[in-house]
Amino acid sequence: MSNVKITPLADRVLVLPEAAEEKTASGIIIPDTAKEKPQRGTVAAVGKGKADEPMTVKVGDTVLYGKYSGTELNVEGTDYLMMRESDILAIV
Repeated sequence: MSNVKITPLADRVLVLPEAAEEKTASGIIIPDTAKEKPQRGTVAAVGKGKADEPMTVKVGDTVLYGKYSGTELNVEGTDYLMMRESDILAIV
């Protein structure tokens, strides 16, 4: 994870989302158009935080975030989400 060449600024976090579910529990294959956006991912890079608010997440943490949180980025063929730390709901 730490080989990412992006350094987020201030309270921003770069997250590598988990892959969307390919099958249901009963084995039915889900088509691309029906897949839900993942709401869980791994922190790939963390900014330095604000002067009065240190960062609480660190690289390698698995986090839960809102369904429509963050901005999608593609870096060297890998999809990431850039979001504010406040968009992260929990560390798992």
